Amino acid sequence: MDILAFISPLFVLLVIGGTLVGIIFGAIPGMTATMAVAVCLPVTYSLGLENGLALLLGLYVGGISGGLVPAILLGIPGTPSSITTTLDGYPMARAGHGEKALRIGICASLVGGLVSLLILDLFAPTLADFAIKFSYVEKFLIILFALSVMAALSSDLLLGIFSGFLGIFISLIGTYDVTKGGNGEWRLIPPGTSYWLESGFSLLPVLIGLFGLAAILDEAETGMKAGMSQKDVDIGKHERFSLSIFRGQWVNLIRSSCIGTFVGILPGVGGSAASILSYSNAKTFSRHPERFGKGEPAGVMASEAGNNGLTGGALVPLLSLGIPGDSTTALLIGAFTLQGIQVGPLFIGNNPVTWDAMIFAMLIANLAMFVLMYFAIRYFAMVVTIPKHILFPVILMMCVIGAYTINYGIMFDVWTLLIFGVFGWLMTKIRLEVAPFIIGFILGPSAEVYFVKTLESFGDLTVFFTKSWIAVLLWVLIALSVGGSAYLQTRKGKSAP
Repeated sequence: MDILAFISPLFVLLVIGGTLVGIIFGAIPGMTATMAVAVCLPVTYSLGLENGLALLLGLYVGGISGGLVPAILLGIPGTPSSITTTLDGYPMARAGHGEKALRIGICASLVGGLVSLLILDLFAPTLADFAIKFSYVEKFLIILFALSVMAALSSDLLLGIFSGFLGIFISLIGTYDVTKGGNGEWRLIPPGTSYWLESGFSLLPVLIGLFGLAAILDEAETGMKAGMSQKDVDIGKHERFSLSIFRGQWVNLIRSSCIGTFVGILPGVGGSAASILSYSNAKTFSRHPERFGKGEPAGVMASEAGNNGLTGGALVPLLSLGIPGDSTTALLIGAFTLQGIQVGPLFIGNNPVTWDAMIFAMLIANLAMFVLMYFAIRYFAMVVTIPKHILFPVILMMCVIGAYTINYGIMFDVWTLLIFGVFGWLMTKIRLEVAPFIIGFILGPSAEVYFVKTLESFGDLTVFFTKSWIAVLLWVLIALSVGGSAYLQTRKGKSAP
């Protein structure tokens, strides 16, 4: 690794600054790491690829970690990945041990982040080398498998499948580019919109709308309560903190970190599943499971190690297969798109400097997160007192400016932001899944190209089932993911009163 090829004071400052801003976003209930990355995505265009990724990865790590602050002090998850942190963190805070609980969570977050980073560094290049051998058939089936996994892990299987294929359907609006094997003909163009939609909806305004504007609309619907006072976020008495509290918990920490990393590798699953699985495993293997939910430090450790393990895991399928691991890494594709780089099996081999920069940025971000939060936790606790009626208009302005300038001043991109912001807000009302939709939207054009090129090469649909043992294995995995989910939901329906 030639660090001097990309390291600079600006690079380090962007990572640390991104981590700081991410922590603030994560610490404010209703704002997430995904929203932080969406809002700041347009800024990366002028920074270049390595520096832009440094900022976004800092936001990612900081946003996931910052969610523990309101989860512990207020019993309100700052991010979806902090749901189980509230179960033991909040009881500890109510007992006057808020600062102790926060420091436990911060240390566990560092362990989870570093373990996932190690797995990313070791596993992603190996998987990419293997994926290089894939033909168009295997590439198409990998995308189909990713969509089936997302649908299977959704709250409703059919709605998850529908959301994913709706994303693919909308992604096909525009012309079928001849450079991608098409014939230049129109596809799915609504009447009177061909001037604006010749190339379809622009990815970045769609992402900013779904994850930025939709969150603001949802918050506006429920009403923005007055900012909390300092008394509401009192972190309790100052206690001398000792690492001895982790004695006997290293198996819990490593296991939870690995679970979080594995969940991150599965496309579209999300941090909430990582923390829930880590927490449930910690409780199952604990000698004192009855303590969980009543202020057990091991519960905070498991939840925070698990959700931070997600950060490295979600980058594995993104950088080795071109498939986002979660909604936040889907936004990272936007950063690569801005710089004209396509992620996939060839990415690591063709861009070794960028790969090294990402690993180094993740390392700095995790260390910066630990230092910033551990030594200034009392100040970060005050972040939740920022009034949202002041904060959200600023964020809305950044979303609009970013959407307008990202393609050199196209007003239709602002309308795209509005359309998908409202659509994202409505999706929650009709129980559609955002993650399968957006990943389907991103992968739809590639799936079309792989499908068409397969037919052009072989002229027979049976090749999708007989091309290789990898294709057969992928079909088996697709069947297992859908069939298993259907079985579990049927059992759940029967057991419901």
